Amino acid sequence: MKKIIGFAILSLVFLSACRKTDLQPAPIDESQWLEKERGVVVFSDFNCDYIVIETANGYTVAENWSFRPTVGEVLYGDFSYYGVRSIYNRSRGNLMSINIRDIWLSYYQAQDQINWYCSQ
Repeated sequence: MKKIIGFAILSLVFLSACRKTDLQPAPIDESQWLEKERGVVVFSDFNCDYIVIETANGYTVAENWSFRPTVGEVLYGDFSYYGVRSIYNRSRGNLMSINIRDIWLSYYQAQDQINWYCSQ
């Protein structure tokens, strides 16, 4: 009986220490993201995991690893480097993960790459 009471008191201490506000994600500091490169989604299809982002340096083809952005959404991040990146979707106000496959492409090169990636 003493073990059950001790366990109940111990579990009450641990369960009452957690609040709902402790479990919510930290707010995103928009100021640090707005200093990075800006891009606009120009291609997004529900049948393909790849998106095309128009940047100041050209077009970037990226594999989408989180929720799918729609055409016209504004993104901020490092689009001029290959690999997995976290980027900020300002249109929705959240972070997303992408794997950048091709950078600094022309419009027609980006179309060609999307046709290649989405046909596999």
